[in-house]
Amino acid sequence: MSAGHTVVIGAGMAGLLAAAALGAAGRPVTVLEQDQIAPGLRPEQDLGQSTPTVSPRPGVPQGRQPHVLLHRGLCAIEELLPGLRAQLVAAGGVPLDTGNLAWLGQQGWAPFGTPAFELVSATRPLVEYLVRGRVAALPGVSLLSGVRVRGLSRAPSGDGWLVERADGPSLRADLVVDASGHGSRLPRWLTLLGHGQVPTSTVDARFGYAGRVYRAPADVLGRVAGVVVLPTREVPAGGVALPVEGGRWMVAAVGAGEHRPPRDPEGFDGFLNRLRDPALADLAARARPLGEVAVHRRTGNVRHHYERLRHWPAGVLVTGDSLCAFNPVYGQGITVAAVQALLLRQSLTGSTAPGWEGRLLRRFARAADLPWTIATGEDVGYLRTDRRSGGVAGLFGRWSGEVDRLAAHGNVRAQRTLDRVYHLMDSPTCLFDPMVVASVIRGRLLGLPAPTPRPPLGRDLAPRS
Repeated sequence: MSAGHTVVIGAGMAGLLAAAALGAAGRPVTVLEQDQIAPGLRPEQDLGQSTPTVSPRPGVPQGRQPHVLLHRGLCAIEELLPGLRAQLVAAGGVPLDTGNLAWLGQQGWAPFGTPAFELVSATRPLVEYLVRGRVAALPGVSLLSGVRVRGLSRAPSGDGWLVERADGPSLRADLVVDASGHGSRLPRWLTLLGHGQVPTSTVDARFGYAGRVYRAPADVLGRVAGVVVLPTREVPAGGVALPVEGGRWMVAAVGAGEHRPPRDPEGFDGFLNRLRDPALADLAARARPLGEVAVHRRTGNVRHHYERLRHWPAGVLVTGDSLCAFNPVYGQGITVAAVQALLLRQSLTGSTAPGWEGRLLRRFARAADLPWTIATGEDVGYLRTDRRSGGVAGLFGRWSGEVDRLAAHGNVRAQRTLDRVYHLMDSPTCLFDPMVVASVIRGRLLGLPAPTPRPPLGRDLAPRS
């Protein structure tokens, strides 16, 4: 591959991680971002004892909601930007073991108190701020904010592309990476360039989110690191509470369709009180709110099947939400973007015969296959009147339900197997672990032990003052 100029459209996580892969390979990169953003913190800068104060930006409307960076995503970002985990912790991110989460799933409480995958819990703006600083520090990488891209056209010479700006001269690029997210206009640009309509799949269960930040002691839940109450098809409402930087907690409510949480504080508190378990309402009641309730309702799963186009244009790639956007409740978006950035980095170190962009794009699409199946397989259940999916996906969903039922009755092996799939650390075939299969059969024949008890979430602390 030549070391020609690359333009990345979008300085969200997908764009920054793609730029990290390109910049580390020595390619000159210009990242264009529509929002006005400040430079991030570089690794050589001393955090001292303070936590950077970073506000959500308009281009990330979900930035005020809790974000879970799956373990696969944490590993991938650490591989792309070594030392980022330590930097995140130094900035106030909270390391936690997912085995210490109070997790109420479809079938009941997950086993609690045994080691599992690590997370570093932090707000989305802080994670993006630190990643942006690391990427901007790479030689040859330039970040330009406040730039709106209006179109894409062939360079007059026919070699390369012109990225057309609404407020300045066009930029020439040998490679254009679209990482502009949900609002990507690449399908329209490709149609205008004669590449045809881009097939698109959409599954939207009309989920809505409402989140609020609170001040509470780090040990407010004792040994419990955080709380997750998943929506179910019978009760399509849930929520999450996680500690983040600055001694704060983020509490979010989530619901589908008519069960979407409101934005007013009284309605938000009432929503928490109506959940299957009082843990989130109790936490909010004994904590001090630090701001208003923020809502987010653009949560549909949308996948552009660029890999199905007959002729993919040379010099163009698409990554992150621009390619495939997921319902945020499953926490998959940043992880998939990070995995795609690793695939890009691998391509930069190999030979790139003509058509390499299309081949890489198909690998990007395969990286989205499993999380897409997980997210849409769950969300379809909120849309179907019979609550059951057909075909192979339906059979597989029912089998994962059997494994989940086993975990809810205290089988730690079953829970850790589910964890590996959820965190994208293994393929779904691991659910057919012989010992798990044997346990499911034994449970069906002989019955299961008592359900997993509720984690130690006491209700005896003083209420909010």
